[in-house]
Amino acid sequence: MSTLQITAADVNKLRQQTGAGMMDCKKALTETNGDFEAAIDYLRKKGAKVAASRQDRESNEGVVIARTSADGKRGVIVELNCETDFVAKNAEFIAFANAIANEAVENKPASIDELNNLGIDVESSRMTIGEATIDKTGKIGEKIGVSKYEVVEGEKVIAYIHGNFRLAVLVGLSANVAGADEAGKDVAMQIAAMNPVAIDKDGVDATTLQRELEIAKEQTRAEGKPEEMVEKIAAGRLNKFYKDSTLLNQEFVKDPSKNVAQFLSSIDKGLTVTAFKRVALGA
Repeated sequence: MSTLQITAADVNKLRQQTGAGMMDCKKALTETNGDFEAAIDYLRKKGAKVAASRQDRESNEGVVIARTSADGKRGVIVELNCETDFVAKNAEFIAFANAIANEAVENKPASIDELNNLGIDVESSRMTIGEATIDKTGKIGEKIGVSKYEVVEGEKVIAYIHGNFRLAVLVGLSANVAGADEAGKDVAMQIAAMNPVAIDKDGVDATTLQRELEIAKEQTRAEGKPEEMVEKIAAGRLNKFYKDSTLLNQEFVKDPSKNVAQFLSSIDKGLTVTAFKRVALGA
């Protein structure tokens, strides 16, 4: 093996196939006696070691991708994290996140674990998404992985990405009607800006409801209101919470003379939101 001549062309060929650094490729070919398949395995094993050694690193940067199916009835959000903003802005990293989202739309995994077990094409190889993230970790030198995966299904699902892949929204509408795409995007932008806690007051979870009610009661008592009036005044304040924090009751940002429910009804009578998901990077 010591007499084997590893040429610059060989090194470059392996680099093109794997995306690894020049020196890493040269070492891989030297260690494997010029066997390209063995050298690729060597680099992948090196990548796995790098991934393992970086498990304690923070990976709060990355991208959030939203994608819908061809029939518009299913949408996914995938958050792919890395350690630095420099990597997050890299075109190859963004393309990798998009490829993961595409696989999620096509194959309908039920969880991140199932998503990581899906196959994906990486350069000239086919591997699982989990293996591919380890491979990318080895090549890039940063901890990489999918941290969030959300799904919305409905008669019409619209995807919206805001802020250079830092926030994504999915909106499910009750019907696919004329104007649904534009209306859905407007509602998605509303969700991105206003961050509602639920679609309507019936969707607010009991814990949030109880907390808001207790806050309203304490505010009322602090104002010196009679105890017999506390419940009634607190209920009124709860209605304001619904108006401010539930999607259909919020003032429509693009036209404050209407709430979101009224805006949707103006597009088509009875049109409403059946589901939504909002994912902000690192939140």
